[in-house]
Amino acid sequence: MCLIVFAWRPGHVQPLVLAANRDEFYDRPALPLGPWEDAPQVLAGRDLEAGGAWLGIGANGRFAALTNIRDPRQPPFGRSRGELVAEFLRGELSAAAYLDDLLPRAANYAGFNLLWGDREQLWFFNSREAQPRLLEAGVYGLSNATLDTPWPKLDKAKAALKEVLHQPEPQALFAILTDPQRPDDASLPDTGIGLASEQLLSSVFIASRTYGTRACSALIVHADGSRLLVERSFGPYGGHLGEVRLEV
Repeated sequence: MCLIVFAWRPGHVQPLVLAANRDEFYDRPALPLGPWEDAPQVLAGRDLEAGGAWLGIGANGRFAALTNIRDPRQPPFGRSRGELVAEFLRGELSAAAYLDDLLPRAANYAGFNLLWGDREQLWFFNSREAQPRLLEAGVYGLSNATLDTPWPKLDKAKAALKEVLHQPEPQALFAILTDPQRPDDASLPDTGIGLASEQLLSSVFIASRTYGTRACSALIVHADGSRLLVERSFGPYGGHLGEVRLEV
């Protein structure tokens, strides 16, 4: 998952509205959004290489999502970051208690950003900063640095989300997520991967032969606890593969 924009509004008729893209190599095997065979309470896509997830919902209003931290200098790690999402969705720990469980072992994973919560709280943790945040009401954006890092595509997606919050619906959120336009080179961040890669990754929706946006997800949570989660899947060069819509 490489881009998430969301509005967290406790007490609002729609306390959480979220739009997210998962960017990954197309040949990494994964299942689309659905209930997990070994944990039916988990509704998420699934990485078949390591068994984890990038975004999903669970019982009792549970939600979690993950992005990595872009840093070509970091060494390989044995554990998959996607298991952090899966653990919270499968488990019974409260959001605050999961933080206590996470902190002692966060260094066992390559750099990550984790969002997780329930009907009452939404937490954010960047493993490099190691300063967990209980989020207040607001509109936020997350890509592969930290919360609200002003990368052009993130600023653009956040602004677009604010424009549709008066009446959010999946179609409007997907319009944000499928924007292929790249910003000017002068505005791109320098994350150590070279200009060509920065250009490829600079658009909200990424499409190429081998790597790109694999899934677009739209989540709308209502005050009564009901949730709508829709996922669209994509293949090489942005070819549309299918859509799953779950209302729970």
